[in-house]
Amino acid sequence: MMRLMLAALTGVGLGAGAAYAVQTLARPEFAPVSYLTERAQIAPRRIVIGIDLSRSNPLIADRGFAAKVGARVGDVIRDLGFASEVHVRTFGSYDADSNNFHYDAVLSVRNRPDHVAAEVERLIAGTPELVERGRWLAQGRTNIMAFLDNISYSIGCAHLPTTIVLASDGIEDSEYARLNDPAEHLPDPNGRPFAGCAELEILGLGVGTNSPIRTARLRQEWVRWSRAAGFRSFQGLNDW
Repeated sequence: MMRLMLAALTGVGLGAGAAYAVQTLARPEFAPVSYLTERAQIAPRRIVIGIDLSRSNPLIADRGFAAKVGARVGDVIRDLGFASEVHVRTFGSYDADSNNFHYDAVLSVRNRPDHVAAEVERLIAGTPELVERGRWLAQGRTNIMAFLDNISYSIGCAHLPTTIVLASDGIEDSEYARLNDPAEHLPDPNGRPFAGCAELEILGLGVGTNSPIRTARLRQEWVRWSRAAGFRSFQGLNDW
């Protein structure tokens, strides 16, 4: 049985600067009937998780913070019902070769939320080690908007209530905007690409700036942009 973190942390099947696609496999372990019944009664949802590998993001170097983000995301996945989808991608530079990691799972009796949650939690918590070992590359730009644009086309919000969670400081640094500059702003979205999406969440917003004023400004930028793009709500957290 393929184990995501075994391959990632030992380098099996994952070369420097490269990544691989993972479709989680069936697991035969026993689960209590009460657990299975409870999961079956929960309406399915879709969670898309973006891991920001840009050098500005403390997640790539701070093991304690990475573990904290991983634990929060894991808790979200554990609460999902069967038929829910979990998708994990990385982003940073506008370069497909540096960000071709894919993890996709559909939750079921044999692919349970607790197993998928544990895998994704370990993956996020292991980000600093993956970067340190060269399995993932720390990147010089932060293309959040380009990543979201790709997600709107490749996964989207149709058929299931969808939440997008970004493990990121939220500091766009791209052709669209350089949010380290107080005079710059996120451009208006082209239409409403995320109409119907439940929520955009950024975990780590402003972390690393050591400035509550800059963090508040980042939150205002993303609140404005997310509402215009069609998300029903936005949550940007620098601590929890």
